[in-house]
Amino acid sequence: MRDVLYLDRLPQAEALLKPHRIEVLRRLAEPRSCTEVAAELDQTPQRVYYHVKRLLDADLVRQVAERRVRGITEGIYQAAARSYWLSPGLVGRIGLGRTRDRLSLGYLIDLMEDVQRDVAALDRTRPDLPSIGVSGDIRVRPEHRAAFLDDLQQTLQDLFTRYGGAQGDAFRLAVACYPTGDPDDRV
Repeated sequence: MRDVLYLDRLPQAEALLKPHRIEVLRRLAEPRSCTEVAAELDQTPQRVYYHVKRLLDADLVRQVAERRVRGITEGIYQAAARSYWLSPGLVGRIGLGRTRDRLSLGYLIDLMEDVQRDVAALDRTRPDLPSIGVSGDIRVRPEHRAAFLDDLQQTLQDLFTRYGGAQGDAFRLAVACYPTGDPDDRV
């Protein structure tokens, strides 16, 4: 089972985004038969199988085994991933194209879409996969914003210059700076 499955095809999203199917998918975090899931959800096995079949067709669930029960073959199914990320591209770009102003919210949204796609594509089964995530809050007075952004840009430019050669493992560095959501936190 993968940690993340990045969904960028509309039929996958359509198969997933049904409340009952999401419940079926949650029950399939561990291998189970449709009969077992049906008992947990107080549904008929046929109704659960209908949803499992749609999830199978969309590659969101996998059949991992079979067993014989009272003369019939019963499939054992498991979710394809622990988490499912929907590509923002499923909706498509509404309005103007990508913005190039690094200080705009549109640029930040485009950057986050790129990061989401890149991280989902990583081979998460490799134990040697180097990565780092850092998050923190910084308070900057309005009169110091320009100086802060200049310092941040210079620090990053120094890193790009120091480690930007053609040799070694390639890494992507994405930095996001945005106001927190609670207006009461702003001073």
